[in-house]
Amino acid sequence: MTDTSDTRPAQGETRAPRQSRLLRLMRYLPLIAPVLLWAVPCWVLLYTGQHWPLPVTLAGTVLFAVGLVCMPLAMVRGHGRRQQDRAAILGDTLLGSSWVLFTWSVLLGALLRLALTVAGVGGGQDRARIVTWAVLGVAAVLLGWGYAEARRVPRVRRLDVRLPRLGAGLDGLRVVLITDTHYGPLDRARWSARVCETVNTLEADLVCHTGDIADGTAERRRAQAIPLGTVRATKARVYVTGNHEYYSEAQGWVDLMDELGWKPLRNRHLLLERGGDTLVVAGVDDVTAESSGLAGHRAHLAGALQGADPDLPVLLLAHQPKFIDRAAAAGVDLQLSGHTHGGQIWPFHHLVRLDQPALAGLTHHGSRTRLYTSRGTGFWGPPFRVFAPSEITLLVLRSQQQP
Repeated sequence: MTDTSDTRPAQGETRAPRQSRLLRLMRYLPLIAPVLLWAVPCWVLLYTGQHWPLPVTLAGTVLFAVGLVCMPLAMVRGHGRRQQDRAAILGDTLLGSSWVLFTWSVLLGALLRLALTVAGVGGGQDRARIVTWAVLGVAAVLLGWGYAEARRVPRVRRLDVRLPRLGAGLDGLRVVLITDTHYGPLDRARWSARVCETVNTLEADLVCHTGDIADGTAERRRAQAIPLGTVRATKARVYVTGNHEYYSEAQGWVDLMDELGWKPLRNRHLLLERGGDTLVVAGVDDVTAESSGLAGHRAHLAGALQGADPDLPVLLLAHQPKFIDRAAAAGVDLQLSGHTHGGQIWPFHHLVRLDQPALAGLTHHGSRTRLYTSRGTGFWGPPFRVFAPSEITLLVLRSQQQP
């Protein structure tokens, strides 16, 4: 027999310093990230062999320095205690712009410079200036296009989802999913109304909103959310909380959605019947609910399914895709989620995948469970969507044997 009592503490001690170093690094990330986002493009565009006239170099440097100072200050004023919408708009726009500039300064700057060198195009200064203008041009085009993509009414994405346990009477059930509307500092009341008009053209049996309605309290964003009361469904309109509700008095949003005629599925379910068959439609609070300290809010799947016939198919609303492990273990047939925004601004999706098991679309988990992750209907923060289009989703549920 080997006594491992002496080795376990040593292993724990080895892990602890590593974890503590990582935690210390994460604490400094909010300070490091803005510097990198502004300093790297400044260096690539102005100081890597371009030899611009001194006034151009100074003006460009000052511009980047102003961005570096203004962005965090505006975001603190906009998203902190003061909640100043104009400051939030400025800070979010600078954040999105700096991310795009940083990304393409690194990628296009390196690749294009290498290609020009291999091709023998011009001298060092000419190549450096070509890189600068190319990066600025690509960034401008992507930001203009990304802004238009973020502000437009999302296109409808249609797909059939086959659920083996779905009864024949429910075949063809039309489920519309909207999520992550993120009503916020930019007033989008008209956009909200047009989204709801589009949803109503889809003749849904069930309409679902899987959270992150807004950034701000229900009282503050009420005008933008009111059009949700016009959404029509032949069977039900259901809603679950997202993590952003827990930054902005979540209970107020639950109450407002109830007032607008939506059924908040807070760890509960309802039964949807058609053609002699039944579907369990369940919902859970967001996984961040319990840590919010709001009494009675937590993600409780067992509570959501309590009293439901285990032989019936289950459609579950859960804001974050990471809930799929619990859903699959419970035998849920289909989970609907949002949260990821599809990454929103490429290549941020790589960071999203570090936290979530799926980015967008339909994925399979275990022998039975399917997960559909929406790229979201609105946008958070920076008013840009780059290579991550928003969507309104129409899911047509199909049984194994059609009637």
